[in-house]
Amino acid sequence: MSISNIGHTTPTGGNVFSDLGFSPEEAKQLKEDAEGKIKADLKIQLMAEITSTIKNRQLKQEEAARLLNVSRPRVSDVMTGKASKFTIDALVDMLQKLGRSVTLKVA
Repeated sequence: MSISNIGHTTPTGGNVFSDLGFSPEEAKQLKEDAEGKIKADLKIQLMAEITSTIKNRQLKQEEAARLLNVSRPRVSDVMTGKASKFTIDALVDMLQKLGRSVTLKVA
């Protein structure tokens, strides 16, 4: 078995699915789906950390809302996993207000 170097790299902002030979329409949809899944997974992880922190501190939703400077229903939305209602930035901000730091690790 021989190992060869790959001579093609998809440029930043490019579409790897186009490079793999998918039609432009299908490549665009596949890229959007992949990006959406990555964002959703990240939001779910952040929301789980917020929920865990609130529960570990035995905070009531009203108390957590005051700490986070949001409404109580907003805390409920986090704790029930309504990811579409939040941006990644908002969730990171909530964790920071709870005294947690956020580090992005690419593995």
